[in-house]
Amino acid sequence: MKLDRRTFLKTSAAAALPAIVPSTVFGAEAPSNRVTMASIGVGNQGTNDLRGFLQDSRVQVVAVCDVMREGGGYWSGTVRGREVARKIVDEHYAKEAPSGTYKGCAAYELFEDVLGRSDIDAVEIAVPDHWHALLTVAAARAGKDIYCQKPLSLTIREGRAMVEAVTRYQRVFQCGSQQRSDRNFRRAAELVLNGRIGKLHTVRCGLPSGVPDYGRTASQCESAAPPDGFNYERWLGPAPWAPYCPARVGVNFRWVLDYSGGQLTDWGGHHPDCAQWGMGTELTGPVKIQNARAEWADHPVYNTATSYYFEAVYANGVKMIVSDRERGGVTFEGTDGWVWANRGRHDAQPKELLQSAITPGEIHLYESSNHFRNFIDCVLSRGPTVAPVEVAHRSITIAHLGNIAMRLGRDLNWDPAKECFVNDPQADRMLGRTMRSPWTV
Repeated sequence: MKLDRRTFLKTSAAAALPAIVPSTVFGAEAPSNRVTMASIGVGNQGTNDLRGFLQDSRVQVVAVCDVMREGGGYWSGTVRGREVARKIVDEHYAKEAPSGTYKGCAAYELFEDVLGRSDIDAVEIAVPDHWHALLTVAAARAGKDIYCQKPLSLTIREGRAMVEAVTRYQRVFQCGSQQRSDRNFRRAAELVLNGRIGKLHTVRCGLPSGVPDYGRTASQCESAAPPDGFNYERWLGPAPWAPYCPARVGVNFRWVLDYSGGQLTDWGGHHPDCAQWGMGTELTGPVKIQNARAEWADHPVYNTATSYYFEAVYANGVKMIVSDRERGGVTFEGTDGWVWANRGRHDAQPKELLQSAITPGEIHLYESSNHFRNFIDCVLSRGPTVAPVEVAHRSITIAHLGNIAMRLGRDLNWDPAKECFVNDPQADRMLGRTMRSPWTV
């Protein structure tokens, strides 16, 4: 049965409500009754996410995994790695140790050792983008529920493989696009979907620019031996071989096209995602990418776009503008006004829209106030998360399309149903990338 947009929105919102779990499931919140989790990738974002899951008493973190034992290259010189993460977990559960209920957190170098444990229910994946598809497919095949950081994928074809694996193995999946758990983005989207700004015609997504030296390693471009305790060969994995240098790894990996897509894909998992939420196009995408232009990093290692602009045109004529020169956040423009949202804030014109109530008979979007808790809610209920895999795939596809158009320097026609370009074999070849042997999805 094919659902129209309004029916889909209403039914998906209703399905989002987690089933009631009997209180006996967590009697005295016994560790044996918790959702057992492992964190794969405990650098900057992975460690932040780990701390978030530790705050949920329904979770028991039993393992961490990273190819870095303990080292730098992370935010502002921060030391991260599996041993650092293990200590964080052990310290958190220290109060349970005297009673014998806590057996300690295991630290692994290889993800296969994590996925091979039958006692692990769910994994959090926060590794560089070029590993997302491989780990998600492997985790789904191993029967694990998955919280995977954004951007969902390195390429459009890898994203589709992730969708197929999660669907085939019936896993609960949450993408780390946490703005969907921000009231302001949900509120803005509901105002648009319920016609408060009239007929929608333009959406503006303002994203950051540049290649910031977050890891304080940008100047360290000379080839060197990998530091002790860092499995660089495994870090590269499916990516093309390249000599080790500090500038290439750590948090600054995002500025290398072999591993990521720059600020565009980093933030393309956020603002265009919320834009599609308010446009009602979560399960489709644009039909044309036009007027794409970019400035590219001038650096020995970094080669992603430092400044960018493109327009994604949809079948109904609505235009989404994605650029580092737009107002940060998402702005929806209609015939009768506009509404804007960013993290923790939203605004509108006319101002009375800010007090406009969404009535019971109107469209109400999926409500989540905590991205981590929403995932655990859904692991327990087996219901859909606020950021499911298909939606995350369709959202990051927009950024991937923009990168392809900017690299080719021309307009592109896109078929969102077939997920291919229209009569454009050259562009189609950029939908995926060959993985270095022996890796494949």
